[in-house]
Amino acid sequence: MTIDLPEPIAVFVEANARLDVDGMLKPFVHDAVFIDNGKRFEGHAEIRELLEEEVVPVTAIFAPDTVRQEDGTVVVEGPAHGDFPGSPLRFTYRFTLANGAIKTLEVTV
Repeated sequence: MTIDLPEPIAVFVEANARLDVDGMLKPFVHDAVFIDNGKRFEGHAEIRELLEEEVVPVTAIFAPDTVRQEDGTVVVEGPAHGDFPGSPLRFTYRFTLANGAIKTLEVTV
């Protein structure tokens, strides 16, 4: 199923499918905030560390199947497959965009 995602989100999702950390970071503003199940990561350095330590090693690949606008955010949902307990798990990604880039991303199960 193909869904129409805003450009910075599409860039993130496509890079995630390749487990390309630089590509996943590219659409984030420099001082972006990434909240992963309650843990907060600020700026490219911390987000890179999260991706390199918690996404790539378990080959966690997000496959969005729904998208909607909600209270100023873009909510994207779908399963993530990988080498982690319970895979696949359904995730909700809440993106706040600013000037064509990702300002915040909150991920919950």
